[in-house]
Amino acid sequence: MPFDASSKTATPPAEHGRRENPRAVALWLLAVAGLIWIMVALGGATRLTGSGLSIMEWAPVAGMLPPLSQAEWQRLYDLYRTIPQYELVNAGFGLEGFKQIFWLEWAHRFWGRLIGFAYLGGFLLLWWRGAIPRALMPRLLLLFVLGGIQGAIGWFMVASGFEADRTAVSPYRLVLHLGMAFLLFGVIFWTALGLLRPAREALGPRQGSVRRQALAAFLLSVATMLAGGFVAGTRAGFTWNTFPLMDGRLVPAGYLDLSPLWTNLTLNLATVQFNHRILATLTLLAAFGAALAAWRRLPVGAARRAVLGFAGAIGAQYVLGIATLVHVVPVSLGTLHQAVAVVVLATGLLALHTLRHPEH
Repeated sequence: MPFDASSKTATPPAEHGRRENPRAVALWLLAVAGLIWIMVALGGATRLTGSGLSIMEWAPVAGMLPPLSQAEWQRLYDLYRTIPQYELVNAGFGLEGFKQIFWLEWAHRFWGRLIGFAYLGGFLLLWWRGAIPRALMPRLLLLFVLGGIQGAIGWFMVASGFEADRTAVSPYRLVLHLGMAFLLFGVIFWTALGLLRPAREALGPRQGSVRRQALAAFLLSVATMLAGGFVAGTRAGFTWNTFPLMDGRLVPAGYLDLSPLWTNLTLNLATVQFNHRILATLTLLAAFGAALAAWRRLPVGAARRAVLGFAGAIGAQYVLGIATLVHVVPVSLGTLHQAVAVVVLATGLLALHTLRHPEH
């Protein structure tokens, strides 16, 4: 796999008794991945409460501290009152109402900075101790750069919500931001797995067929997550709150009403929600197929358990998605649904990692 970690070309032990410690590096990466998981959940809560546009300045350093005076609170509130969301959604809710949405967005941005500090601090400490395999350095440095780019993408997304007649961010930019979070989590998590379990196991002649089925389920799950980003970005989940039919129909009315045709995939509420449902159902079927294949074709052990766990996570997410929909997307269920998407991603990566081609 292109993201497999390797320590085979590592440098000799550093001076003063320092030596490479792949396990320490892996635990640090898993901790960072856990912070990203929480960040994704915070992002979901921020979006669902309409808090994401409450801070109209991108101040990577100065923004670490919340307002410390009444004058600063008033200045930020006055800025917020200049954007359409205030006029069209929150007009007249006062400074106290502004504080309620401000704190969630501030916590979301603060957590992003915390991830950066945890990554950079852990990297420098492990590098100073000589614990990082040399072959891993380029990837770790690239991940740090991508993390910084993710912060810029976050502001790029938020800024779209300040445009005329907008009360929320662009769904395209939201999906870009969410997709980058999934990518960062996935590469970090896969790298940690490679450090903890570098050996590849031969599981029998049908290992390849199970791997292909698990990969199909994984790719479908990623497509479902990105489609879910458009559901979130267009607020399509607040419509057609029945399952399995949409307004009494399998395929909703107006499925291809927009022109040009491709815009239905991202902006037509009926199309966006229907496609998310179909992708989720296909993912569920593919995952259960992979689980059945693993049960029949793999020996008892880590690989079989991983595939079954992946299917279980998808099943739980499917049920949670239905509950979120029929209850008209309450903040609690919507946030949990977004958080469990990361669990699906992690269990899928774990399953694929255990099913890698055995080394010859």
